[in-house]
Amino acid sequence: MIGWLRRAANKPSQQTPDLPARIRVGDRLLPVELRRLRNARRMTLRLAPDGTSVRVSLPHWVPAQEALTFARARSDWLAAQSARLPAPQPLGPGCTITYRGMPVIVVWNADAARRPQHVDSRIVLGGPEIGLGARLARWLEAEARRVLAQDLADYCALAQRPVPKLALSRARRRWGSCAADGTIRINWRLIMAPDPVRRSVVAHEVAHLVHFDHSPAFHACLAALFEGSVEEANAWLKRHGPSLYTAFA
Repeated sequence: MIGWLRRAANKPSQQTPDLPARIRVGDRLLPVELRRLRNARRMTLRLAPDGTSVRVSLPHWVPAQEALTFARARSDWLAAQSARLPAPQPLGPGCTITYRGMPVIVVWNADAARRPQHVDSRIVLGGPEIGLGARLARWLEAEARRVLAQDLADYCALAQRPVPKLALSRARRRWGSCAADGTIRINWRLIMAPDPVRRSVVAHEVAHLVHFDHSPAFHACLAALFEGSVEEANAWLKRHGPSLYTAFA
């Protein structure tokens, strides 16, 4: 790693625009996303959670071509990471999806209501079989908005803060964010995670309404707000989060 940095540092400071590029990972060509960080001192590499892109974080002075060479040299590692990702499952009658951490079976009946209905361990829906996956995704997003709105109200009451605007996120990089204007964005796919995991993300963002940083005061606020174990929730997301991204891919 040090060698990469020294070579980059000794090169002229001329920079070319970060042009779109792709590298081969296994049998796929994946786009490379370059993220220049002000305080970065080295390059880091990772595969996107859904396996659809390669991400390189790098100092502002490293040329784009150097970052691409860095990524290509680690294509075998990237391919191994890609192979570990769960494959997207076909959506259709009889398939199993996850709702609030629990597996539920999709039951399709042409005579049932088009809007999915959660009944015990099943999700029942009707209408044309074509478009079933899209209807399921829309229903899950609606459920996410409903449940997340209640989570947000709960934690804002505890934090003694007014409830801010809630927006659903489709980000592929993060689970939640808190904007400078107070708007909180939460990834809709968390409706598939267990309740404590989803609520930990909401509590994290509400804590940012009190402390807009990651200081000890912020972590103390988060610990006071969240009723469960933040460490366990984070571990679940690290272990199972990629499967949420590959669902409905």
